[in-house]
Amino acid sequence: MSLSNQLTNPIANQWQISPKDLFAQGKIVPVLVIKDVADALPIAEAILQSGIKVLEVTLRTPSALDVIKEIATHLPQAIIGAGTVTNAQMLQQARDAGAKFAISPGLTKDLLKAGQEGDIALIPGISSISELMDGIDYGYDHLKFFPAEASGGVKAIKSISGPFPDIKFCPTGGININNINEYLALPNVACCGGSWLVTDELVKNKNWAGITQLCNEALVQIK
Repeated sequence: MSLSNQLTNPIANQWQISPKDLFAQGKIVPVLVIKDVADALPIAEAILQSGIKVLEVTLRTPSALDVIKEIATHLPQAIIGAGTVTNAQMLQQARDAGAKFAISPGLTKDLLKAGQEGDIALIPGISSISELMDGIDYGYDHLKFFPAEASGGVKAIKSISGPFPDIKFCPTGGININNINEYLALPNVACCGGSWLVTDELVKNKNWAGITQLCNEALVQIK
């Protein structure tokens, strides 16, 4: 599939929100590992208070799907998605829990096909040109670059823009307040994912205002 064909691929039209619109919601996507469902709403509300609307809840804990359901049910203004989606079953579970999008750390052909057939946006993860080409073959032009820093970081993503100028990335992995602007300065980077906005210490101490403060500081930094 050529890039010209891919840009009119019908898969984005059947999704609840297109990857292009999703990436345009803001330059930071908080990556959340929430262990206790009781913390879901306070964390989400603290982030939303800063103006950040897109939230990625990783499927790394037994409570993750319940967390997604809780946020989707009670905070419809949030654009809630599932991270660490690695197969078609997890994609369906995330959708059933109320996720509006899904992000994977890598890609397989089975997962790409499931994303084509589903109704929530799938953002496949890649760390190599070969994986990128597989994604393009299935009609995907908005991808996660992961793990960003370990896979070459800014230099790698900048190099990719030469042969693949129409591909947009949300890099994640090793990105923080000190280097996020280097990524956002690249024309093929629309937003960045990061876990530093919600620290274990803040959650443990129920310091929800501290989460809002970190989010506000990050937004000021990238302006």
